[in-house]
Amino acid sequence: MADYALNEGDRVPDLSVPAWPEGEVNLRELQGSWVVLYFYPKDSTPGCTTESCAFRDALEDFRQLDAEIIGVSRDSLSSHQRFAEKQELPFRLLSDSDEALCKAFDVIQMKNMYGKQVRGIERSTFLIDPAGMVRRAWRKVRVKGHVQAVLEALQELRAD
Repeated sequence: MADYALNEGDRVPDLSVPAWPEGEVNLRELQGSWVVLYFYPKDSTPGCTTESCAFRDALEDFRQLDAEIIGVSRDSLSSHQRFAEKQELPFRLLSDSDEALCKAFDVIQMKNMYGKQVRGIERSTFLIDPAGMVRRAWRKVRVKGHVQAVLEALQELRAD
């Protein structure tokens, strides 16, 4: 698959990715409802835990707007299971170990970690409409206030 960066106005790819708690998720098959697809670097790390728990805590607000929340990282399904159970995350987590989805959304970036360059997921969120179109894209996300910003964007788009 060619690398390309999905941005606002682009249709989501026809890709299937293993999901916790079961099965696979194909973004094209999610048409019919809004989807908040958030990419995070690693299960059980401080920033990723804070972000995931913020989405968990706002889940009912998103559901009232007919939106599903799905998290994505390169971690294994067993890692996702431990993370989701410990943090009581009631939504699916995708295991993109081959980075196909990460590459489609262009979220794999070179990052500085302890003075070394490493490839990793740049925290990013995409709001996908019921027709499978990316309507909003947040890159280089800062966790504080982010979930509220996504919720407000969804409310605004739903009001149009």
